[in-house]
Amino acid sequence: MDKRQRKQVQFSAVYLIIALVVAWLFQALIFQPMVIRWSEVPYSKFLEDLDAGNIKEVQLTQDRILYTCCSDAEEKNVRSYNVVRVDDPDLIERLVTAGVTFAGEAPTNAALPMLLGWIIPLLPLVLIWFFYLRRMGQGGAGVMSIGKSRAKEIQGERTGIKFADVGGVDEASFELQEIIAFLKDPKRFTRLGAKLPKGVLLVGPPGTGKTLLAKATAGEADVPFFSISGSDFVEMFVGVGAARVRDLFEQAKAKAPCIVFIDEIDAIGQSRATVGAIGTNDEREQTLNQLLSEMDGFESNQGVIIMAATNRPEVLDQALLRPGRFDRQVQVGLPTEQGRLEILKIHTKKVTLAEDAHLDRIARVTAGFSGADLANIVNEAALLAVRSEHAAVTMDDFDLAIERVVAGLQRKMRLKPEVRRRVAYHEGGHALVAYLQPDTDPVHKVSIVPTSKGALGYTMQMPDEDTYLLSKRELEERMAVMLGGRAAELLVFEDTSTGASNDLERVTDIARRMVTEFGMTEALGPVRYANPASTGYLGQIGGLRQDISPETARLIDQETRNIVEGAQRNALQLLKQHRQALDVIADTLQEHEVINAEEIAAIVGSPA
Repeated sequence: MDKRQRKQVQFSAVYLIIALVVAWLFQALIFQPMVIRWSEVPYSKFLEDLDAGNIKEVQLTQDRILYTCCSDAEEKNVRSYNVVRVDDPDLIERLVTAGVTFAGEAPTNAALPMLLGWIIPLLPLVLIWFFYLRRMGQGGAGVMSIGKSRAKEIQGERTGIKFADVGGVDEASFELQEIIAFLKDPKRFTRLGAKLPKGVLLVGPPGTGKTLLAKATAGEADVPFFSISGSDFVEMFVGVGAARVRDLFEQAKAKAPCIVFIDEIDAIGQSRATVGAIGTNDEREQTLNQLLSEMDGFESNQGVIIMAATNRPEVLDQALLRPGRFDRQVQVGLPTEQGRLEILKIHTKKVTLAEDAHLDRIARVTAGFSGADLANIVNEAALLAVRSEHAAVTMDDFDLAIERVVAGLQRKMRLKPEVRRRVAYHEGGHALVAYLQPDTDPVHKVSIVPTSKGALGYTMQMPDEDTYLLSKRELEERMAVMLGGRAAELLVFEDTSTGASNDLERVTDIARRMVTEFGMTEALGPVRYANPASTGYLGQIGGLRQDISPETARLIDQETRNIVEGAQRNALQLLKQHRQALDVIADTLQEHEVINAEEIAAIVGSPA
């Protein structure tokens, strides 16, 4: 009997002992006293009723006297009593003298009352236990099977997804198709000495299609496919995660060749240097150790390929990423313009499009959108078309859907005239600075309608093409655009408001990265001061290096401030030169609430 089985036996024994104690207490304190003490009277009361002639019938047992009593005036009012039998040799003679009908009772087996006294309290406990175990046992997660793997074996035809249904990830699809070909025809590869990769890690930002690629792999492969989430391994009981890993690989080995997919592997694969306190060995660490052993230990897992997906590769343990475990890391990045077009075509197959709905234009203006974002845009556009009772989804529906995804839902709330005027100048400042600079993204639309994301207005810029790197000048121009709203408030109202808080946050982040990561300042030179793992797919997770001196940290703060102040000066200078255009844009926004790129171009003319 192993350690896990001993724990289960101890667990059951404890519950059995508790049940027996409860049954004994019920028998001793409730059931037996309830039977005995029901209508019990003293022996003296029995003698009084006997002498008074009130007793009608008596039944004698070994230790009790049971009798019924009624008066002549109350023939219908019959009561039953029981008395503890005492040693009275004259009892029979008294009964005969009183003319009472009496009878003895043959000795009976007292086991039945005793048995009932034990069964009655145990029955509800047994029923509760039965239903509890049955409910806990649904889905293979019962108490007796808590160490069993929760992986689901998926047949390819059940997913309904093929690689043709996944767009914008051609490189990742090619890598996975090669592995499927290896499983289907291993001799084609082994004839030259190639070995089957043991693990494939899909890495990329959220919403780029990592899990969808795994489903497509299941749909294409003719081998068993086991799917499980990283969080399914971790439980409150120590040792359960490791037991489930062992059980998962036992199932996989029995059906090799096969594929095991672990979604969100960072739930169990975090670096052991950062998990828990120093010197501890918590449940997650045991699970990770077992996974490492199964993937590349003394026992070979020939024919079992581990696929995993994560958007936090920077937190994974290095032992998990080394060759021999995850031999191949597949980057699933944000789609390019051509990839976005493919994704839009896939998601609009069942959508009725109007003639003016040009998917290539939508793909061009949605740079930086993930596959999930594009799917959401298509669905929102279809819902808007239904709400407007359109016969097909128009380009206007897509534009509104993009605005809804980027800016949020519009809120119907009235602003005070002075607040409305300030918001109009703020958003007009953003738009005008963006229009006047040559290397910024074109302005698509400006609105002063409040949104559900907390903004009182917004300026939408849509890039003409994908951007893969930015120069120092382009970053400075972007910061000037972000500070255009604050600069407009300073120019017109000679003070600022809280409306620029998000702008300041974004500008400060860019300026700090220019100083600490990109080496774009003369005072500090081309040196990286940021932590090597300071950024990830989910945003900023680190800070400066630990070996930076206080003087260098002070210079970093000073240079960051200088860059931000320089961007604000540039924005102020542009707005002062085009103050008349700023006033016209603000007046138009106050009157119509919305202004588009063509109207801004007509107001400003050619950029200076």
